[in-house]
Amino acid sequence: MQDRIREILSWYGSDNPGTLTNLARLLNHGALGGTGKLVILPVDQGVEHGPGRSFAPNPPAYDPRYHFELAIDAGLSAYAAPLGFLEASARDYAGDLPLILKLNNRENLHSDADPTQSLTGSIAAALRLGCVGIGYTVYPGSALRQEMYEKLQVLAEEAKRYGLVVVVWSYPRGTDLSKEGETALDVTAYAAQIAAQLGAHVIKVKPPTAHIEQDEARKAYADVSAGTLAECVSHVVQSAFNGRRVVIFSGGPAKGEEEIIEEITGIRDGGGFGSIIGRNAFQRERGQALDLLQRIVGIYADKQ
Repeated sequence: MQDRIREILSWYGSDNPGTLTNLARLLNHGALGGTGKLVILPVDQGVEHGPGRSFAPNPPAYDPRYHFELAIDAGLSAYAAPLGFLEASARDYAGDLPLILKLNNRENLHSDADPTQSLTGSIAAALRLGCVGIGYTVYPGSALRQEMYEKLQVLAEEAKRYGLVVVVWSYPRGTDLSKEGETALDVTAYAAQIAAQLGAHVIKVKPPTAHIEQDEARKAYADVSAGTLAECVSHVVQSAFNGRRVVIFSGGPAKGEEEIIEEITGIRDGGGFGSIIGRNAFQRERGQALDLLQRIVGIYADKQ
C-alpha cells in the first residue's frame, strides 16, 4: 500500500478494520489508485431531476448497465447510485469497481424552499450489494436540517459498525440562504465542517465562490485569501479538520469541457481530494465522456 493511503487511513483512528479496508479499497481503485485522489461517477439524477432531463441528452444512459461500464472503462474510483440502479446490475459487475449506495433521495415534482430527502435504501441493502460505503445528503440551512442530521448520525453509526464508509453530500439550502449563498465560501466551509462533525469519512460539497453570505462571518474572513478557486478550495479543505478528512467537489450542472477542465484544475491546485462528476459525464456521448473523464483523471494524477 502506498504511504499516502496509509497516511489517510491514519486520520480515521476510531474506525474498525472493516471500514478502513473499504476506505482503502476506494482509495486504491482505478487509474488514481494509491494517489489519495478520487474521481467518482454519481447517478442519482434520475430521481433528483427525472429521467428525461437526466438521460434524454444521451439515451443509452437510461440503461443502468451503461453507468457501470462507463465508470469501469474510464478507470474511475467508484460508482454511486440509488438502490434501483445498483440492484439492476450489481450482480453483473460484482467486484469490478467499488459501489456506494445513495441512501436518501428527493424527487423534483414539488418545490421545497426548505428541502429534505426520503430514506430510499438501507445498510442491509448496501451490504447485500457488496458496497464499500453509503451516501447520504444533508441540507445545512434547511428548516428540516435537524431531522436529517439525526437520521445521518444513526445511519453512520450503523454503517461503521458493519465496516462501511460514510460519504456525505453536504449541500447548503434553505429560506435563510440566498442562491449565491449556497456556494458562498463561508457557507461551503461550514457545510464541510458539519459533515465532518457528523462522522463523514468522505465529504462532497460544491465548488465554493468568494462570496461571503453571513454578515457575522465577514470580519473573520477579512484575512482569508479567496481570489481564486484554488484559494477557496484550500479554505474548504482546511475547514474539514485541517485537511484530515477527504473532501471532494461536485461537477454541478452541464457545462462546456474547457470550463470543466478549468474548474478541476482549480480544485486540484487548492488541495481538493477529487471530484464526483455526474451529468457532465453521462450526458455526453460515450466516447466524449471517456475522453473528458480521462482528462480529469490526468489532472488529478499530475500533482500529488
